[in-house]
Amino acid sequence: MDTFALVVTVAVALLFTYTNGFHDSANAIATSVSTRALTPKAALLMAAVMNLLGAFLGQGVADTVSKGLISTPEGRSGMGVLFAALAGAVVWNLITWYFGLPSSSTHALFGGLVGAALAGGTGVHWSGVVDKVVVPMFVSPVAGFVIGYAIMLAIWWSFRRASPSRAKRGFRIAQTISAAGMALGHGLQDAQKTMGVVVLALVIHDPGKGFGVPIWVKLVCALMMSLGTYAGGWRIMRTLGRRIIDLDPPQGFAAETTSASILYATSYLFHAPVSTTHVITSAIMGVGSTKRVKAVRWGVAKNIVAGWFITMPAAGLVAAVGFYVLRLLFG
Repeated sequence: MDTFALVVTVAVALLFTYTNGFHDSANAIATSVSTRALTPKAALLMAAVMNLLGAFLGQGVADTVSKGLISTPEGRSGMGVLFAALAGAVVWNLITWYFGLPSSSTHALFGGLVGAALAGGTGVHWSGVVDKVVVPMFVSPVAGFVIGYAIMLAIWWSFRRASPSRAKRGFRIAQTISAAGMALGHGLQDAQKTMGVVVLALVIHDPGKGFGVPIWVKLVCALMMSLGTYAGGWRIMRTLGRRIIDLDPPQGFAAETTSASILYATSYLFHAPVSTTHVITSAIMGVGSTKRVKAVRWGVAKNIVAGWFITMPAAGLVAAVGFYVLRLLFG
């Protein structure tokens, strides 16, 4: 198998990880920055470090991505499938980043994988796609909304007699911890997704390698995501931090705690690659709804949710076209 094709494919995978970092860095820090719990620079640095650490905490999600969604494509055409899948995901990430829409890098990648696989004649494990991608895509936002709503009600009840100004100061400090937990969960989830694709590329290049995740793969994927995170995602941060609802520190803490809990549970219990964007956005909506339903800007929320549903088919279409272009150019 052509080593050059492997190197190019791995390079595009790392580019995807970088765009994932700056695209999704807002997931971990938008609420903390918007409530002034952290300065933007401090928040970005913290998120980058925690993303790096989170990438080394497991590999269940990486196994799902490398073995559970598509059959292992073979030969030069197989590497073209992976290249086109990653290219489709990167293009969609850049489009949604430009317009400030917090779409899911996770589902851009999975849409790219499925679209490129179908175009390249590679088998798709539809049961795996449904169980590990489609079902969590619907369940995790519902869980984020419901749990966020419940946690916020519990906070209000527990601190109902506290001084509002003292409570806000305390939660501003607590948000440093909850934001770090959210960033750690983001690294645990999203860095592993790229690890899975890189492992798949290595297996295509040398089928005898097996599906274990080498330490160098963990390291480079984690580093690229951290670099991307530190580059920041200010357009998306404004959408999450201000346009959905104006958050105060208790609400920010509740949203981040909800999101981090769901990310850990899905990673360790189900090995399901969920979208950090879906989880934090729905948690913010749930937390905001406890104040009053109209506090949430549902028009903005509706546009975001619409972006969720078009991400997989859109990235899949871009990946399929990319595969056909590759085949036309290189045979």
